[in-house]
Amino acid sequence: MVIIRPIQYSDLDQFIALVSQADFGMTSLTKDPDYLEKRLYDSIRGFDRIDYKPTPGEAFMFVMEDIETRKIVGTSGIVPKVGGFEPFYAFRLKTGVNKSNLLGIQKEVRTLHPYAEHNGPCEICSLFLDENYRNSGNGRLLSLSRFLFMSEHPTHFDPEIIAAMRGVIDANGHSPFYDALSQHFFDIDFLEASRQSVFDKSFVGELMPKHPIYASLLPQHAQEVIADVHQNTRPALRLLEQEGFVFSGLIDIFEAGPILTCPRNKIRTLRESSEAVIDKFTTPTNRDDLYIIASHKQGFCATSAYIEILNDEHIGIDQQTANALGLSLGDWVRIAPIRPQNQPKKNLAESEPTAG
Repeated sequence: MVIIRPIQYSDLDQFIALVSQADFGMTSLTKDPDYLEKRLYDSIRGFDRIDYKPTPGEAFMFVMEDIETRKIVGTSGIVPKVGGFEPFYAFRLKTGVNKSNLLGIQKEVRTLHPYAEHNGPCEICSLFLDENYRNSGNGRLLSLSRFLFMSEHPTHFDPEIIAAMRGVIDANGHSPFYDALSQHFFDIDFLEASRQSVFDKSFVGELMPKHPIYASLLPQHAQEVIADVHQNTRPALRLLEQEGFVFSGLIDIFEAGPILTCPRNKIRTLRESSEAVIDKFTTPTNRDDLYIIASHKQGFCATSAYIEILNDEHIGIDQQTANALGLSLGDWVRIAPIRPQNQPKKNLAESEPTAG
């Protein structure tokens, strides 16, 4: 059985080992032990001051733990508000039409406009799951449980949520878009640009294009990956689309991955979530709908389980789930169906996010 909880000091070595498995392009999970240690400490400080106004650069990191082996097998994160002292950089993709009545020609033209957000939305990020746990809805739990954490602290998170999807990158760490466009402005290779942007984004603002660029001037293979995602990110994309996220019109400035957006109050998991009290310990007989169960009894802890709905505010859960979350009879939890209620069961395996 697995649980989702805030990252802790004792997780550092396992956290570094987990991230070492990640593919190219996981910018927010760069494989630098010092950086990862800083992210861990910054996250702990963030959780400690969750009841106060968010500070620039603040981020929360969660881990998925196998409670039987005590192994850290996944991670995900939230940035309450991007921008601040380090702006959020992107290209805004716009489509216009040029028309000549004389020649009878009408042509659709895409342009890339430099974009910087200083007071930006909340961002969900840093999703990665150990390949041995990419089953049983674990990736879905790892991603969606973040929304139940937000629901308990709504004033701490910007009401607009974004998710930057990893763009197309090959097995050698090359991005067709970066090689065709961005490299001409930054004059370093893609992996070095991605790595440097983790520690200090100032060079992006200093060197990024200052004027719109016509996408049609790029090589065809670079045009084709604009707003496309890495093959390993497609399940995460489908999951967020099911949650209500749509393409924002923004793309990553390096590899052109799409940036999705959704108002917090329209996210499916949050809309369908509700509070309930644990009324009894039982073995639920209904095995059709799996729920995310989140407890804030001691910080935050979540897992997925079948439940018995007794009435609008009372549920029954099994003893194993109660033990995993540290719950007693009479405790309140927040629950949400882990999948959209109208999703065909035969398609469940197709929507298992493992990296994003």
